[in-house]
Amino acid sequence: MGAIALEVADLSAGYGPVRALRQVSLEVPEGAVVTVLGGNGAGKSTLLRAISRTLAFHGGAVVSGSVRFGDRSLDGLPPDRVVAAGVCQVPEGRQVFARMTVEDNLRAGALGGTRDRTARAAALKRVHELFPVLAERAAQPAGLLSGGEQQMLAVGRALMAAPKLLLLDEPSLGLAPLMAARIADTIREINAQGTAVLLVEQNAALALRLASRAYVLEVGEVTLSGPAAELAASDEVRRRYLGVVDETAAADAADATAHHPTLSRWQEAAG
Repeated sequence: MGAIALEVADLSAGYGPVRALRQVSLEVPEGAVVTVLGGNGAGKSTLLRAISRTLAFHGGAVVSGSVRFGDRSLDGLPPDRVVAAGVCQVPEGRQVFARMTVEDNLRAGALGGTRDRTARAAALKRVHELFPVLAERAAQPAGLLSGGEQQMLAVGRALMAAPKLLLLDEPSLGLAPLMAARIADTIREINAQGTAVLLVEQNAALALRLASRAYVLEVGEVTLSGPAAELAASDEVRRRYLGVVDETAAADAADATAHHPTLSRWQEAAG
């Protein structure tokens, strides 16, 4: 991997007296896909909101720690300046402007990015190439799109700002498996075009196939991190997040350990 695009260091955040993140640290290398796994309430969405500086809109606040993007600190910046710096978030639940047309939703996404008309035209062309249905339905109200099409629109709207880093919050949530697979293919293509991705996803199997590195959040703390392939091979991750129960390995612990050793961070957490 190359240089580090995003660096989160000892980040703590919460909502009033409730601490949702506790000294979370992670890195996203330039041009990489990194995923954050965890169950409901683990702090995944809070993490993305803290990075994009939108946490205050949800009644939360960063308590301590720092976020850097490239050589620039994002601490204290308003959300529009974070977008201008090259970081865009696609929120959970899509959050499209239902009464606005598809075209106007995409135009809204360009407001936080470059004001250069040529660049905006290039961004729109890219979005239409990734999602031809958005070009076909440009004049249609966004609220009339299917759930999968709205997810495409939400991603396309973020891409209109030409981000260097895309924050994706549960992009497969509520989608049929075929549509979720299409969204996954699009994430691969976006990444292949040079955009780094920080992916929050409950579908661990999908996320680990997309990512090169993964972090596991549990009750606001990073309990495990490492190469995605290593986590996918871990018996503990398979049991907790992939729904795989290997009774043979359970009966023969020594053999299972030899092939898929328990990762050190799980050992520390279990102690």
